Amino acid sequence: MTDDLTRTQSVSDVMDPARAHALHTALGLPGSPPDILPPFFHHLYFWDVQPSDALGRDGHPKVGGVIPDMGLPRRMWAGGRLEFLSPLQVGQPAQKHSRVEKASHKVGRTGPLGFVTLRHEVTQDGEVKLREYQDLVYREDPNPTAPKHLPPEAGKDEDSCEAHGFTSTLLFRYSALTFNGHRIHYDLDYCRDFEGYAGLVVHGPLLAQLLMLKAARELGPLKTFGFRATAPLVHRETAELCRKGTDLWVRGPDGRQCMEATAEV
Repeated sequence: MTDDLTRTQSVSDVMDPARAHALHTALGLPGSPPDILPPFFHHLYFWDVQPSDALGRDGHPKVGGVIPDMGLPRRMWAGGRLEFLSPLQVGQPAQKHSRVEKASHKVGRTGPLGFVTLRHEVTQDGEVKLREYQDLVYREDPNPTAPKHLPPEAGKDEDSCEAHGFTSTLLFRYSALTFNGHRIHYDLDYCRDFEGYAGLVVHGPLLAQLLMLKAARELGPLKTFGFRATAPLVHRETAELCRKGTDLWVRGPDGRQCMEATAEV
C-alpha cells in the first residue's frame, strides 16, 4: 500500500530459495547457496509490479507514489548504505517497509539534479533484520554541449583484485531476477538515443553486489556497507574488483573508478 502524504510503502514476500539459487548460479558462485541470504540478495524480493501503462519512458514505475516527481527524466541509483543487523532466513516470509528520507534539488555543473534518499527496513518475525538507505539521482536528458564529466581515477594499491566480465545475458538475468525494467540494462537503442551511453549499462546494484560478496568472502560477515557510483560501466568492458583493507572499488579498463565502497565487519 502507498500513502502519498507520508510517502510510505509496505510489501510482504517470502524469501523463495529458488530465486537465491538462480542468482547464485548466474553469478557463478561456488557451492550451494546457504540457508541465510547472502548480503544484498534481498533485492531479489519485494517486487514492485506495475501494469505497462503505469511505467515511465525508461521502464521504471512512474514516479509520484513513494518516489516524488523530481521533474527530470533520467534516473540513476547513485549509491547506498546498508546495516546488516541479523541474517535473513531463506524460505521464510519477510516484510519491507519503505519511506522517503529526504528529497532535494540543486544545479550541478551539467545542469539541474534531483536527489531522493529512500529508507528501507526489512523485518522477519517482527524483528528488523536489515536497514538500507538508497540514494537516487534524477537528471535531464543528455546535452551534447554540456561539459563532460571526468570520472575519478581508480586506485592501484589494492591488496586483492579480480577481473569480472559482464555479458548482455548476465545483465538480462539480473534485471529479470530483481524485476528491474530499466531499459538502460537491455535496450541498446534506448541507451544510445535517449541516455547517451555507449553500451548497455551494468547495474550499479550488480557492481555493489559483487563488491559485497568479495568483502564478505575476504573479511568476514558484514556489519555495514556503503557504496557510491562514480562512473558508468558498459557490458563490453571488463572491470576489476579491488580491495585494500575495508575499502573497495571497481576499476574500469581505462583506469577510471566506477564505484567506491567501504565495509565494516
